[in-house]
Amino acid sequence: MKKLIALLLVLAMTMTFTACSGSAEYKLGMGVDLNTDSSKDGQAQVDATVAAVVLDKNGKIVSCRLDVAQSKMDITDGQVDTAATFQTKMELGDAYGMVAYGNAIAEWDAQAKAFEQYVVGKTAEEVKNIPTTTNEHGIVATDEALLASCTMQISEFINAIVKACGDNNSVTFKAGKDITLGLAAITTAEESTAADEENEGVVKMYSDFGAAVMENGKIVAAVTDSVQPQITMDVDGVITGSTFKGTKMELGSDYGMVAYGNAIAEWDAQAKAFAAYTVGKTAEEVRAIPTTQNEHGFVPADETLLASCTMQITGMMAVIAQAADYAR
Repeated sequence: MKKLIALLLVLAMTMTFTACSGSAEYKLGMGVDLNTDSSKDGQAQVDATVAAVVLDKNGKIVSCRLDVAQSKMDITDGQVDTAATFQTKMELGDAYGMVAYGNAIAEWDAQAKAFEQYVVGKTAEEVKNIPTTTNEHGIVATDEALLASCTMQISEFINAIVKACGDNNSVTFKAGKDITLGLAAITTAEESTAADEENEGVVKMYSDFGAAVMENGKIVAAVTDSVQPQITMDVDGVITGSTFKGTKMELGSDYGMVAYGNAIAEWDAQAKAFAAYTVGKTAEEVRAIPTTQNEHGFVPADETLLASCTMQITGMMAVIAQAADYAR
């Protein structure tokens, strides 16, 4: 009898813990849709639309975040600005100017947030098949309810979200219902080179992306990615070409760190190891991850992390920490 009572107590405690924890399994994914189509003589431009999604066990979107790293550089006379700084459209807020200069119904950030909310509850296939039509703004929604709050082009949003729902750059995790999702992009142009009479110049506006799911102020899941588009121009600032083969995560083994750099593992594997290492940390703890400098740059000082990630981590640290800060 005593054994039966003890067993019932254990079962009751287990059921209570399960009910209180409310833990469920989710998937965090991130996708990037990039083009350099708006570049023109005298100005290089990269538009990288990024989406982060949290999916439930049925593949339905629980949460979505969108942003665009729209990076522009004046290349008149073939010159570049390696110290240039960039803000995303979400960071710019009202300063982006769609209302002030384009008579839009709402600013870009507000319209993007409306689209984020619209896709909640949808699968990747349902997002892919959102009805659209073409007008003076581009490819826009036909759904009157969505169009009332989002009149701008949505094709890049759709492409990035569908990618984010895939398995290419995703991680599964368990958490309760009170989770928030953050997304960030950090762009630099420090590797750009000017043109001269003998050599073309190359604009390298490279972006790091990070997404973080937060619960009780700590990261429960994170992913990261990076893009390295290149735009070439002559000494007169005339665009001569552009190159973009895919994000580092999309390139996988084709990125070539193992084949050409004798790395311990390819970029995608090392980046996933770093993202996993940030789980359980706050944004400030990620920023404070100890590093040491060697021939690869600033690498982990922690021997456990270094065993799976020997590449420079400062960019990933900064963007995942920023994504944690931006969680909402």
